[in-house]
Amino acid sequence: MAEFKQGDRPLSPFMFGAYYRPQMTSMSSIMVRITGIASLGTAFLLVLWLLTAATSETAFAKVDWFLTSFIGDVILLLATWAIWYHVLGRLRHVIWDLGYGLEIGIAEKMGMAMFIGATFLTLLTAIIV
Repeated sequence: MAEFKQGDRPLSPFMFGAYYRPQMTSMSSIMVRITGIASLGTAFLLVLWLLTAATSETAFAKVDWFLTSFIGDVILLLATWAIWYHVLGRLRHVIWDLGYGLEIGIAEKMGMAMFIGATFLTLLTAIIV
């Protein structure tokens, strides 16, 4: 039987630091997952706002004050970015499922386009709304 020599190779690609150099494709994939979770938090805020509007005028005033404050504006701006990024990530996966853009160079450009596109679409949304 042939002998396998492990050498200095890492055991897992998730060993960041000295063993693994993060790549655009891995970072954009991780960010899609993070923005999906962040979108759940945004949905929670929306449901909280609607529930307080339906139940108590005092509670609604508190939640509405928070969401329209500076901190609320920042949270909603970041949530908008997360939603746009997640949408673009899902679109990228549809393109990959169709068999296009699977080459490493194109995949890296698509990852960078997701960051830039989400930022542009967030600014556009903030200007329009």
